[in-house]
Amino acid sequence: MSSITLRFLAEPSTVNFGGKVHGGTVMKWIDEAGYACATSWSKRYCVTVFIGSIRFHRPIMIGDLVEVEARLAYTGNSSMNISVEVRSGDMKGGDMHKTTECLVVFVSVDSHGRTLPVDTFTPGTPGEMALAERARAHLEAARAAAAAS
Repeated sequence: MSSITLRFLAEPSTVNFGGKVHGGTVMKWIDEAGYACATSWSKRYCVTVFIGSIRFHRPIMIGDLVEVEARLAYTGNSSMNISVEVRSGDMKGGDMHKTTECLVVFVSVDSHGRTLPVDTFTPGTPGEMALAERARAHLEAARAAAAAS
């Protein structure tokens, strides 16, 4: 499976001091959806190795319906680059709005923490091809920044 969408209601237990869903809670949801996508693709246990370019566009309100969509964008030998988009909205209005987005990299590992190969993902649509190219460009920029420091 190259994508998964988790749906649930934003609960009062996730509130921050400003009365909105806490950003750390959103990051937890992103990691959970990414893990589900990576594990479904690799059919093995996976660990998070990178979260980058996280962008919070708007707050999530308590009681909103939340969708966290994780889509496989690109694969390396043992890594899976997953694009995650979070949307939310008031169920009475029916409109969902993008609230957060980021790129997460997972690695498939064995019981000793050694990396294991994963199947290659081949984008099949223009949208998937564009997503794969954005993921590759982001990774190259992150590697260049790390090498320069």
